[in-house]
Amino acid sequence: MEIEKLWEEVRELNLGTSSQVERLESPPSPLRFLRDFVSPNKPCIISNATLHWPALSSWTQPSYLSHALSSSPVSLHLTPNGLADALVPRPDDPSSLCFVSAHVQRMPFSDALNLVSSSSLSNSFVAYAQQQNDCFHSEYSALAPDVDSHIPWATEALGCLPDAVNLWIGNHLSETSFHKDHYENLYAVISGEKHFLLLPPTDVHRMYIRDYPAANYSYSQDTGEFTLELEKPLRYVPWSGVNPFPSPADRDREMAFFPLYFNGPKPFECTIKPGEILYLPSMWFHHVRQSPDERGLTIAINYWYDMQFDIKYAYFNFLQSICGPSSFFLPEARTWEVSDISIPTTSADAANEDLSCSVLSATHNDIPLATKSEPGASEIAILSEVADA
Repeated sequence: MEIEKLWEEVRELNLGTSSQVERLESPPSPLRFLRDFVSPNKPCIISNATLHWPALSSWTQPSYLSHALSSSPVSLHLTPNGLADALVPRPDDPSSLCFVSAHVQRMPFSDALNLVSSSSLSNSFVAYAQQQNDCFHSEYSALAPDVDSHIPWATEALGCLPDAVNLWIGNHLSETSFHKDHYENLYAVISGEKHFLLLPPTDVHRMYIRDYPAANYSYSQDTGEFTLELEKPLRYVPWSGVNPFPSPADRDREMAFFPLYFNGPKPFECTIKPGEILYLPSMWFHHVRQSPDERGLTIAINYWYDMQFDIKYAYFNFLQSICGPSSFFLPEARTWEVSDISIPTTSADAANEDLSCSVLSATHNDIPLATKSEPGASEIAILSEVADA
């Protein structure tokens, strides 16, 4: 298939055939960073990048953060399982999926930190202290002296200061599903470890992105239970249904639903430790899990630099809009075929979708539907509320 040749060529010509991310032992010069990584849209890990930050020692002290932030109000995100910005069964139709965001609650930082440390599945919720759109400056400004306000060599290479700096404090249960951002992302770990799976923008068809209705969790302190409500008016979010770590019981089903992901080239894998920075190029798909420190916490800070909306962005939008492998769709029979599974679509599905140019999109108990051959505005919009774990 032509699309599979593209995946192979990108790796052979630009990224390498190994699934490991290139590692630098010290920060690069601005010229090297721009030439070897930003321009070719290639990730890298920079070791010994933040050893001069006071945060690496002070933020690991049990009382430092609570004392520095005292009663400062921060945003705490609550979910039943640690998965925010993820796909779950719709409240009005469990056979279909929706895109759900976390319940967000404002509270003093010391209370938020205690909930993050103690939260577990047995406690009925998982807490995650984060709020995007420059939360480090808006909610955690007291910690500003402990880190650099920007990454100097990246700032010079990119020709601008970061649009936003965000702080993330979670535990081992926090997980982020596959997504992409329209930013050049410099991701620094302070405590614990972050585990990334990465796929280049050319692998967009392997993500099985389709539009899902948006919903929100609401948490009741009285009952200790979550409710799930669709947004009104209804809003749709383009999202990937791929779960790269299915349970053994679900693996065969997931592989049948998402063969391009599971049968294609392996994702790039990397673990980011304290003192290291991951350069995550714009539009790269990434899935994130984490391991905590001895306190049960993982702390990271990331710098979002605006990307150049240049010819690479135009190429990506074109690639996203064109046909996937035609062998997956038999238009005469209105039937999806994946391995030994054949599921007919309804006539209503066919009427509502442009079936002339599609790839398979199915998740869990969803009835497989065709993705639109031309992306809607929401598919190319910049999503500012993506949880990066």
